[in-house]
Amino acid sequence: MNDKNYREAILVFGNYHPDLPIATQDENEFVVELLTGGLINQTFKVSSPLASPFLLQQINHHVFTKPEEVQQNYIYIWEYAEFEFTGLHLPAPIYFNKTKSLFIDTKGNYWRAFEFIDDARMLTLAEKPAQAKATAKAFAKFTSAFDEFNVDLLKPVIPGFHNLSFRYLQFEEAVNGEFYERMPKSLPLIEELKKRERYKDFYEFVLESPDEFPKRVMHHDAKIANALFSKKSGKVICLVDFDTVMPGYFFSDSGDMIRSMACSVDESSTDFKNIAVRKDFYLAITEGYLSAMKEQFTAAEKKNIHSVGLLMIYMQALRYLTDYLNGDVYYRVNYAEQNFDRAKNQLILLQKLELYLEKEFHFKV
Repeated sequence: MNDKNYREAILVFGNYHPDLPIATQDENEFVVELLTGGLINQTFKVSSPLASPFLLQQINHHVFTKPEEVQQNYIYIWEYAEFEFTGLHLPAPIYFNKTKSLFIDTKGNYWRAFEFIDDARMLTLAEKPAQAKATAKAFAKFTSAFDEFNVDLLKPVIPGFHNLSFRYLQFEEAVNGEFYERMPKSLPLIEELKKRERYKDFYEFVLESPDEFPKRVMHHDAKIANALFSKKSGKVICLVDFDTVMPGYFFSDSGDMIRSMACSVDESSTDFKNIAVRKDFYLAITEGYLSAMKEQFTAAEKKNIHSVGLLMIYMQALRYLTDYLNGDVYYRVNYAEQNFDRAKNQLILLQKLELYLEKEFHFKV
């Protein structure tokens, strides 16, 4: 609690109670706990004797260059979920005056606050197919709830985030970049990724077919760590971390869950021989997602449901190898070849998924 701006935000949010005659508290009356797990924003649990605990979060404005749009997106979806009878629970934003929920401190840092969800625990890994299925169903229910929402209200807070054409262009530019010493080792991976340019072509077909593949409200960071599970019942209470919510397409959330939960190892693992598709997890994710989206999905989206993992794994392989060829400027690395290893990991997973889908479903993009 020694940071002045940190104290500013706690005092501003912690002492605003429009409906209660509550006394003003000083900084020593607040108990602050740093919550781990987030890679982008810093999040704290704030408690005090006179009020309910709340979450305080500093938005990383280096990653999210327009924090106002991030927060406005959330207000749009929270109000819609709350007042349009969606049955969806999103953590309520906390205001520090009647109309404002985004606080800018004296050093230009951006802060916001949310209700604290009791009886909640976060999982970092899906240990059972049932957990993967519940997570997939929760993300599908989220998108399904916004089927009649005006998706154009949402700002693209990270332009090109899941744009496969853009990622492929970045990859091509990196191949022709200046880190020549990294090229010889990368050539086999480059060749394999170029052989799969058809995934980019399919993505462009999606963009060109708005009736068959409409824009939807997508979370864009669909992982089990962003679903809160009840400690008592084991069921999903709600989703969290909506910073990347923006218009997107059917493959983003379900594809990322297949990428992160259906693989036998972590994406940073170098145990390449043991990379495999966990079939029971793949089926759990696919079935869970379809169970909540089957009424909203178009015939084309249903027909191409097995493309989602292929697109997202391919995109991530491109991104890791691009960063390696650019000298590791985006992803944090713990050793010199880590981005290369991550790209290799994702390429092997992609190859394994291709074989599985062709054998079990006769599916190929």
